[in-house]
Amino acid sequence: MWYVGLDVHFRRSSYCVLDPGGRVVEEKTVKGPVRKVLAELAQVKRRFAIVYEASCNYGYLHDELSKIAARVVVAHPAQLRLIFKSKRKNDRIDAKKLAKMLLLDMVPTVHVPSPRVRAWRGMIEHRQRQIDERTRVKNGLRALLRGRGIEAPKSLWTKAGLAWLRALPLEEPLDAIRRDDLVSRLELLHAAVRRVEAVLNDIGAKHPGVVLLRSIDGVGIRTAEAVVAYIDQPARFARNKAIGSYFGLVPCQDASGGKNRLGHITHDGPATVRRLLTQAAWQGIRRSAEIRAYYERIRRDDPDRKKIAIVATMHYLVRVMLAMLRTGEVWRFSAA
Repeated sequence: MWYVGLDVHFRRSSYCVLDPGGRVVEEKTVKGPVRKVLAELAQVKRRFAIVYEASCNYGYLHDELSKIAARVVVAHPAQLRLIFKSKRKNDRIDAKKLAKMLLLDMVPTVHVPSPRVRAWRGMIEHRQRQIDERTRVKNGLRALLRGRGIEAPKSLWTKAGLAWLRALPLEEPLDAIRRDDLVSRLELLHAAVRRVEAVLNDIGAKHPGVVLLRSIDGVGIRTAEAVVAYIDQPARFARNKAIGSYFGLVPCQDASGGKNRLGHITHDGPATVRRLLTQAAWQGIRRSAEIRAYYERIRRDDPDRKKIAIVATMHYLVRVMLAMLRTGEVWRFSAA
């Protein structure tokens, strides 16, 4: 079998082919879109394995390369940066290094979900971007009112509140134009979010994993669907504790010479899931005496440990979620 390293970009890509002895069979740079690279690789005369770095189109590439290659490996780009740190770096060199790592079976890999799961994740992220944009519009409206010394009603974002906002007389014509534009955008975003959530609700109601995770106090459909979509296959995690590292909930560590320094959490993995887990943890603390007791045990009645305690609670909840998805059991509290 031959081994191919591919350094792929939107308009220019390079690949390197090695034989089983590590000798270069072919090196080539292809100018043009990805389909031209795929056409070139389809002409490789022997069975080959191929490796490339994960990027925004890694799923599409994996699906297409699987049709022509005996084995497709997707490399973890963050871990490759440490390996490829060099003062001499270009696309051809990177492709050759990737091929050598594949030959030696030393590639740090990433999981590639199915097209359906990738689309599900994309819809979850799309909703989050809509929510963020809607929040920015709301903040813009509140800033406009505060800047004119106008006190807004508490129900400002209801239909009655928006009607009040539209009818509000403003002395400056420019302020009125700004207000009308922001209100129109807010109404469009309200409708867009409802459409997206209707689709996600339908998927979540039919997915047994989402239904299972919602048995945890404080975990709603948004948190459950995000965790299930990003975990995808529970069996790919060797142990439950590995899920904390995957979602970036473990501290940075610098251990050497008997000293162990722990810093802030790594923030690896999807930020959307961490945001939703934060909300679920606070809801669980409010709704469940057991989760609240776990949180208070970590906090030790010390206000300075509040952030540490909430992250520990998030870490605990996501470990429980992975265990539930592995076994199919409903939630039962365990302070372990």
